[in-house]
Amino acid sequence: MNETARPLGGRLPLADPAALAPAQRELYDQLISSWVVFTDKLGIQSTTQDGRLIGPFNALLLHPEVTAKLLEFQAAESANTGLTPTVREVVIIVLGSVYGADYELYAHEIVGRAVGLADDQVAALVGGDIPEDLGEHEKLAARLTRAVATRHHIDEELYRAAESAFGAKGLFDIAAVMGVYHTVCTMLTLFEVPAP
Repeated sequence: MNETARPLGGRLPLADPAALAPAQRELYDQLISSWVVFTDKLGIQSTTQDGRLIGPFNALLLHPEVTAKLLEFQAAESANTGLTPTVREVVIIVLGSVYGADYELYAHEIVGRAVGLADDQVAALVGGDIPEDLGEHEKLAARLTRAVATRHHIDEELYRAAESAFGAKGLFDIAAVMGVYHTVCTMLTLFEVPAP
């Protein structure tokens, strides 16, 4: 959806960088120097032309103290994960698909391709399918993520297969990345934040 159909902030106005409280300004500067640099390199739009944050970044400015801890958790999760980049992205895309989080899907379609997922694989995952030509670990991660996110239950057969593939620590890593992106997707859905 584009800006004329729905404002880029969704239900939230885009925060004006010139009008931020000190804690918000500190967070804004941190996001600009880290996340915006990262997203710009990948071709993901995360700001407007006048420097306002879009996507989840605008909503994160609402509560800098909580956001700081969320960003610490996300950094620890991504820096210490035992998951391959493709498995991690499959988890994120499947979760974004369950939520229908437009911005998350927009951004992670690009990240997914950057880590080696094929266009048709990404499109299938976004559409709620699990492509047959995914690797076995990626298919298993997709099934596990979808089951947790939609049924809140993992049957014994799926659990044992996932435990065999990823180990208990790998399952923790899947839960951790889901935790980060449950928060992000919840914000994006709650505030109806569109893709640019």
